[in-house]
Amino acid sequence: MSRVCLARLARCSRPHGHNSVFQMALIQQPLQQNRQSQTRRQLHSPSERRHSNTRFDPDSSGQPTTWDSFGIWDNRIDEPILLPSSIRYGKPIPKVSLSKVGCASLIGQRKENEDRFQVSQMTDRIMYFAVFDGHGGPEAADFCEKYMETFIKDLVSEEENLATVLTKAFLEVDKAFAKHLHFFPNSPATNAGTTATVALLRDGIELVVGSVGDSRAMLCRRGKVLKLTDDHTPERKDEKMRIKKSGGFITWNSLGQPNVNGRLAMTRSIGDFDLKTMGVIAEPETKAISLHPVHDSFLALTTDGINFIMNSQEICNVINQCNDPKEAAQRISEQALQYGSEDNSTIIVVPFGAWGKHKSSDPSFSFSRSFVSSGRWA
Repeated sequence: MSRVCLARLARCSRPHGHNSVFQMALIQQPLQQNRQSQTRRQLHSPSERRHSNTRFDPDSSGQPTTWDSFGIWDNRIDEPILLPSSIRYGKPIPKVSLSKVGCASLIGQRKENEDRFQVSQMTDRIMYFAVFDGHGGPEAADFCEKYMETFIKDLVSEEENLATVLTKAFLEVDKAFAKHLHFFPNSPATNAGTTATVALLRDGIELVVGSVGDSRAMLCRRGKVLKLTDDHTPERKDEKMRIKKSGGFITWNSLGQPNVNGRLAMTRSIGDFDLKTMGVIAEPETKAISLHPVHDSFLALTTDGINFIMNSQEICNVINQCNDPKEAAQRISEQALQYGSEDNSTIIVVPFGAWGKHKSSDPSFSFSRSFVSSGRWA
């Protein structure tokens, strides 16, 4: 029975004396408080559950719909909001914290770890992530680790387009490495080279990736992998055509792997100067993409010690089962070795707004994989 009915019943059944007035006051007081509470605006913290209703909770999960549908923030995102970026782009953008980025690099069955990686807050607005997989010695990877960020930082002050910045930086680093080796003509490092996969994240939402070689960058969106790079191998028709037009040739080793001039399993790299006249170039392919914080879980950069033994969706699924990016990076690098990879295994995992949202992704893995060496040299 409602409070209004109770009030009417009390009014009709009791004489109008002091006691009845007192009882009516007791009944009306909660009614007034209830009306005031209904007119008062309800405030909710980002992590607080709301009661279900048809507009904001269509699946009765107790969670509101995302901000890109109704203009409200998804309460599954616990990261603080980047206020300047959010104002600049007109929508809430969560902060990416370097302290939460996961990194791992294992030597595997090699005598030396020639992989290098780097993460940094390069400028107030731009974050820098990079992996370099050296071959023929670690010198080229070491040089990129030391100078690539510096070249990019200098170019960013003059050029707004990040894809253009990455293209210029890769070419300038390659030239600088050539000059560096000019002072050591008898050094074994003259034939050294490296892959380079670099990602720049500006304002927490603008992601640009540049890559040469077969290290990869991938984005997990709605639990599915989105490849941001394509391997530069002689198997690609466009890459093979450039090599042949430049006077180079393609051979296959005993494992069936194609190689440029019988020794290099990639068609683009930094270094490898003895093959530059044969069509091996340092110009990267770039890709720019805008992040969707409520759908994008993470960015992963990997070297071929992982890529040659685990496919991209499998990497995405394994990471989605982990509690945090650091655990994910360690698990992926170790799992690649357990599956039979003999190469160095390096990975960077950068969490975004939807981290942990897709833990229900398919955890099944394929065990029918190729257990061959992932070396680039024949």
